[in-house]
Amino acid sequence: MAAKQATSSIPIVFAAAGAPIQKGIVASLANPGGNVTGLALITDDIKALEILKEAAPAISRAAFVYDPDTLPGAFGEDWLKRARARSRGLKIELELVALRDPGRIDQVFAALPSGTDALLLQNSATNALARRRICALAAQRRIATASIERAFADAGCLMTYGEDQVDMHRRAAVYMDRIFKGARPAELPVEQPTHFRLVINLKTAGLLGLDLPPTLIARADEVIE
Repeated sequence: MAAKQATSSIPIVFAAAGAPIQKGIVASLANPGGNVTGLALITDDIKALEILKEAAPAISRAAFVYDPDTLPGAFGEDWLKRARARSRGLKIELELVALRDPGRIDQVFAALPSGTDALLLQNSATNALARRRICALAAQRRIATASIERAFADAGCLMTYGEDQVDMHRRAAVYMDRIFKGARPAELPVEQPTHFRLVINLKTAGLLGLDLPPTLIARADEVIE
């Protein structure tokens, strides 16, 4: 957004942006307009919670840790109503927990609603910066954790399900190549990913005392041991 505000002429390519229309980055996916285009994230956070429920069937109260500054209004009452309805179908109560400062993760954990036994982590820069501390504290409190970005599984999160962002960054290079050859960003539709990965951290499962279903492990694209 800072780059977009700084120039309306220099081409800008984003490799993995959530909700680019709602954020005002592009006008539409098919016709981005302006000087910005790239690849959009589309994975639903609640899908990761569904898979987490398979891994840890006993979970009943989850906190969605998110940065409200990343997309004002995106996680407001309408989103929460839909997310809670889907969560109730999983027999999970869902609460929103804001994290704007990665340095305050200890305070956030101390203030988690009573009975919280699962964390759903937004793929925000704030959470990414604090991911190792988040995963360490969650393991200490035997809280199952999930996100859409695989870096959280590397950091000790129980599992992640979402776009293959390494592949998305490779695809972004294709956009750069076309722009260097004369294409205008306004004419390059925003691409949506086709490759998704389920990553499970078995070491974390052991720390949590979970015996994961063999069918779930078989579905995983990668297992961290």
